[in-house]
Amino acid sequence: MSTAAILQDSGANHKYHNVELAQLPRPVPQAGEALVEVEAAALNHRDLYILAKNFPGTEFGSILGSDAIGRIIEVNGSSDRLRVGDRVVVMPSLGWISDPRGPEDEANYVLLGGTRASGTMTQYLTASLDDLFKAPEYLTDIEAAGLPLAGLTAFRALFTKGQVTKGQNVLVTGIGGGVALFALQYAAAVGANVYVTSSDEAKIERAKQYGAKGGVNYRNAEWDKELLQQTNGRQFDVVIDSAMGPGTATIIRSVMALSGVLVVFGSTVGPVEVGRDLYIRQIEYKGTTMGSRAEFERMLEFVEQHKIRPIVGDVFEGIEAAPKAFQHLRDGKHFGKVVVVLKKSP
Repeated sequence: MSTAAILQDSGANHKYHNVELAQLPRPVPQAGEALVEVEAAALNHRDLYILAKNFPGTEFGSILGSDAIGRIIEVNGSSDRLRVGDRVVVMPSLGWISDPRGPEDEANYVLLGGTRASGTMTQYLTASLDDLFKAPEYLTDIEAAGLPLAGLTAFRALFTKGQVTKGQNVLVTGIGGGVALFALQYAAAVGANVYVTSSDEAKIERAKQYGAKGGVNYRNAEWDKELLQQTNGRQFDVVIDSAMGPGTATIIRSVMALSGVLVVFGSTVGPVEVGRDLYIRQIEYKGTTMGSRAEFERMLEFVEQHKIRPIVGDVFEGIEAAPKAFQHLRDGKHFGKVVVVLKKSP
C-alpha cells in the first residue's frame, strides 16, 4: 500500500477543499515507466488555487503535489540514463516536450497533482522514464524536493521569455514565494542586478542574503520612486511579476526601461488594465507558466553549473503531516519552499 494526500470535495459551504490521507494500492509501473519511492515532496502556490476552488481541471480523489524526489526501486523497460537505485526528481507536468512556444498538444497538457494526472504527495509513484531526471548530487533531499515546478517556472520566465543577461537590471516582485526566490537566485547567478518587492520588510532583507541588491515595500505610496533611487535612476530591463494588479501599471509607466520585457507568471492580485503606456513605451508583455521537458533538463544543468540551492522555509516530517503542511501554506507566512519528508535517506 501507499499512503497519499488526496484532494476531497468540502462542499459548497466551505471556502477550501479538504486534504485527506488515504491508503492506496502501490502503483505498478507500466512499460517504459519506473516505480519511485518518494523521499520528500514539496508544495507550490498552485496548491492554494486548487484548495481554494480556483484551479481548472481538478479531480477529487487525485493525489496532490507536483514536486518530489525519490529513488527508483523498479524499472519496467530499458533506459540508457536511469537504473534502480538512482535518486531522481520528477518532471511536474505531462504533455510538453520541447516547443519553446508552449505545449505541443495543449488539450492534453496537464500538471501533476489534484488533476487527472495524480501527484507526488505519496509514498510511491510511477512515472515515465522520460520524465525522471537524476537529482543534482550536492543537494539534500529536502532541497531537491522543492526544485522542479518553481525552478522550472523561474527558468523559463527568466531565460526563455525574459532573455536575462549579465549586467541587466531585473526586478522580481513578491519575493518570498518559490518561483520568485529561484528567479532571484538565477538572475544573480548570471550577473544581473536584481531588486525585489514585498509587503514584508523582513523578506526584503532576507532576499539580500541571496543576491538582491535592494528592494522596496510595494505598500509604500511612492515605492516606484524609492526603487529608482536605489538604482540611481536606472530603470529595469526585465521584470518578473507574479501579481499583476495596479502595481503592474506603475511598473510599465515608470519602473521599466524603454522596450523592457515584462514577464508575468501569475495574477495573485488580479487582472489590470495596463493602458497605452504598454505600447507607447514599447514594452514586451509576455505571459508564461511552467516549461517544457527540454527546459526542465536545461534548468537542472544550470542549477548544477551554478550550484544553486533551493531555499527551504519549513519542513514537515512524515506523510501524516501533509494536511498540516497545506494549512501552513494557506497561512502565507513562509519564506521559501514548504517540504514534507516522507522517508528519510539512510
